Amino acid sequence: MSITRKAAKRLGVAVSLAGLLGLAACGGSSSGSSEDDENTISIVGFAVPEAANKNIAEEFVKTDAGKGVTFKTSYGASGDQSRAVEAGLDADYVHFSVASDVTRLVDSGQVSDTWDDGENKGVVSRSVVVFGVREGNPKNIKTWDDLVKPGVEIVTPNPASSGAARWNALAAYGQVTANGGSEQEASDYIDKFFANVVSLPGSGRDATTAFLGGTGDVLMAYENEAILAAQNGEGFEYIIPETTLLIENPGAVLEDATPKAQDWLDFVLSDEGQKQFALTGFRPIRDDVDFGGTVEGATDPSNPFPEVPHLLTVENDFGSWGELSTKYFDEENGIVTKAIAKSGKGE
Repeated sequence: MSITRKAAKRLGVAVSLAGLLGLAACGGSSSGSSEDDENTISIVGFAVPEAANKNIAEEFVKTDAGKGVTFKTSYGASGDQSRAVEAGLDADYVHFSVASDVTRLVDSGQVSDTWDDGENKGVVSRSVVVFGVREGNPKNIKTWDDLVKPGVEIVTPNPASSGAARWNALAAYGQVTANGGSEQEASDYIDKFFANVVSLPGSGRDATTAFLGGTGDVLMAYENEAILAAQNGEGFEYIIPETTLLIENPGAVLEDATPKAQDWLDFVLSDEGQKQFALTGFRPIRDDVDFGGTVEGATDPSNPFPEVPHLLTVENDFGSWGELSTKYFDEENGIVTKAIAKSGKGE
């Protein structure tokens, strides 16, 4: 049997096992049989859903489709992970923070351009942008206006590498225009926001670690990240603002993936897969998923995912990821990029 493109890549790159954050690639070889190769799913993802994917994998291997399947995983900042796969990091399935990180792999020919044609439009996990605050909320942070008051120190990841950072920045901008403000007023708010940022870690997980370590007064975070921190005994209070943004994380199977990767994606989208997402703090992609009604670590475990009064979405409020990536995150002229440059906190 000839060596496939996937097998050839595996000969050159050994991906870290589950639990390793960030990219860990080293020279080496894969000496397993073709059957072993077909039964191993390489997952490359952004840092935040690692725990959820691990729990889903534990359930998947109990099914007929998952029998005998093993996993290789790599987790880190979404943009960095996407660029690594484009450059040759082995992957069967990718789970990124933002759709543009999958589009990069469509453009490189590694993911089919039909990846988001399904009913779920490529989305495998959801959350919302929240404010993480210190115990007792000593700065009395409740609204977006509170974030830009003098003396408030914000922790948010870097949009250059992190998808979570992009969701945070879009939420900050969109809440101004959604409540009647002009685009200029929204841009002015973004300038004030980043002026108060004291730390720009590489990923959403790194931002949480920095906050837990004592940096800042408020953490811009995924709701699920706050819930997971509480489940791990490192909880912090979090505020869901009245206007916030729905986070929709994409997942996709690569063109040369093992066939088992499609079985995995199907399971991720199933009620059982979505139940495991919910139990680790993600909002299921369907409203009818039964996760038992209780999620430990949520502010109210019996009502873990309260309705948001004004929930923004990319589709309704920003257009496509292609359009917004240029407008907000262009390396030279993006609104957010320029705000970070003005703050003096960029690289």
